[in-house]
Amino acid sequence: MTPVGTMVRFVLLGAAWGSSFLMMKLAVEGLSPGQVVLGRLCLGALALSLLLVLRRRPWPRQRQLWLHLALTAGVGCVLPFLLFAWAAERIPSGLSSVLNSATPLATAAVTAVALRQEKVTLRKTVGIVTGAVGILVVLSPWRFYAADAVDLWGQLACLAAVLCFGVVFSYTKKYVSPFAADPIGVPAVQMVAASLMMLALAPFLATGDISLTPPVVVGMLLLGVVSTGLAYVWNFRIIAQWGATAASTVAYITPLVGVALGALVLQEEVSWNQLAGAAIVIGGIVLAQSGPAAPPAALEREMEELT
Repeated sequence: MTPVGTMVRFVLLGAAWGSSFLMMKLAVEGLSPGQVVLGRLCLGALALSLLLVLRRRPWPRQRQLWLHLALTAGVGCVLPFLLFAWAAERIPSGLSSVLNSATPLATAAVTAVALRQEKVTLRKTVGIVTGAVGILVVLSPWRFYAADAVDLWGQLACLAAVLCFGVVFSYTKKYVSPFAADPIGVPAVQMVAASLMMLALAPFLATGDISLTPPVVVGMLLLGVVSTGLAYVWNFRIIAQWGATAASTVAYITPLVGVALGALVLQEEVSWNQLAGAAIVIGGIVLAQSGPAAPPAALEREMEELT
């Protein structure tokens, strides 16, 4: 893959994930949060399965890997997608994208503290604390009781989803990557498992009236096929070319895309604390992820695991 091709995929990935919050906002205008997640997962699973078959790539066959992917499907797809869809009914899409940008910080915190996979350096600690300060600025606790305050529970739901992503990314690095499975097959299995889980939960969570207006249909198609399907393939390919740390800098793009689309398409108001908080969070990410470059041998092992 050429450097230009990888950069194009990087930009597309940032646009796909950044616009997913707008797509959810459009989708919940005609569907319940559970219906949005059900449609998103089924469309993503279909897109990835078709891509796997068309490219004649093998499905992962290790039973232990399927068990690990089933766990990541529940914690990393079903639960956070439900939380984000629920939040989409309560807070602006741009704000959701800003809160989601804290995912690399959550991953760093879980990896370093809970799983003890990486050394907790002073720089990483300062980065995580800086990011936490940025999140507080976004939440704006001084406005909790204001008449026009943004729904606190919607913001907390986004942060809970971000924590889920942090746990799953760390878990994947420790338990899934060593299998060196096909980079398309892994997300395909994950999405199929997640869609089956959501189908089982559908009678309880995916209920309510359905209104399939053009914005709702377009939002669901882009959310499912692009943001949930193709984006996962782009992400794995970027990781294979650049490494996980460099690939995770897509978190710098997603809040910019999310805030811009929310303001342009939905005329959402962008407050100063959202912009300031996003800048502080990104600064925390830079601090938490910076440090000595990985030796060539380590990068080679990482690429072998993911390709």
